[in-house]
Amino acid sequence: MIDAISDPPETDAPPLISVIMPCYNAAPYVTEAVESALGQSHGNVELIVVDDGSSDGSDAILARLAEAHAGRLHLLFTSRAGPYPARNVGLKQARGEYIAFLDADDWWLPDTLEKLHAALREHDADLAYCGWQNVGEGITSLPHVPPPYEEEDVVDHFVRTCPWPIHAALVKRSVVERLGGFSERRYASMDYDFWLRALAVTRRIKRVPEVLAFYRWHNLGQVSAVKWRQVLDALDAQQNFIRDNPRLVAHLSAERLRDLTEGQVLRQAYRAFWKRDLVSAQKLFRHAAAKGSYRLSDLRHVLSAFLPLPLYRGLVMYSDRRRA
Repeated sequence: MIDAISDPPETDAPPLISVIMPCYNAAPYVTEAVESALGQSHGNVELIVVDDGSSDGSDAILARLAEAHAGRLHLLFTSRAGPYPARNVGLKQARGEYIAFLDADDWWLPDTLEKLHAALREHDADLAYCGWQNVGEGITSLPHVPPPYEEEDVVDHFVRTCPWPIHAALVKRSVVERLGGFSERRYASMDYDFWLRALAVTRRIKRVPEVLAFYRWHNLGQVSAVKWRQVLDALDAQQNFIRDNPRLVAHLSAERLRDLTEGQVLRQAYRAFWKRDLVSAQKLFRHAAAKGSYRLSDLRHVLSAFLPLPLYRGLVMYSDRRRA
């Protein structure tokens, strides 16, 4: 039985949606992101931008945008706190009944919030999510619409991987308040941690089966580009969710949970290895060794990862030359 989360009664006027946007050195993109948020067809949106010590002129651009959108764009400042602490600062100022997150280099279609809010109201949900597409220079990525998690084993899905990027959902403010905002400990997977903790609060979610959000990828400039850190931070979030919610995961066998967690680390180690991200591969294979989460067939890769990094690289390069 899932307890309903109480919210203020709806009125005929569109409810206020607060959009939280951290910004650090996003001068080429921030105007598009701001206009995307404030140009929504929903009609009642406030945008809270937290400039996190930008040094590329973003602050001047934001000042002009705040003047142009007086009363709707609220500009705050932090000093290199990081995107998730900056989001928490913005959340403290949010007034809306609903919360959405949009980074300063991403954007939405004009009707994104309208469609997400309609899904929440029509299905009495606490959270609505949609499809997205990764974009950026040199990025080839097809539009992606996630499966209807609410019609399947939602816990299995969420433990396996982060269900959607930070800007592909609209959530009731009451949920965010129960979560206490974002964790500031898991640097590379704080969005995943947030959605896992949201799942512990409510399973009343609803999919909008359309691509409505666009995520700009900057390769090595992103937090998630450090693969080994992202994988191990995600593992920490998974393990804490499992520990804190034994009833939610009771239907999953110990073997299944181990495959979703430590097994995923080993799979990501191989993925990093085949991409020749040898720093990540080495750290993840070493983690698998420490946890004993490998098979006999993995032993060659696990043992070679204990070589010093220059020797490990040399061994892989030698193997590549022989195959060539």
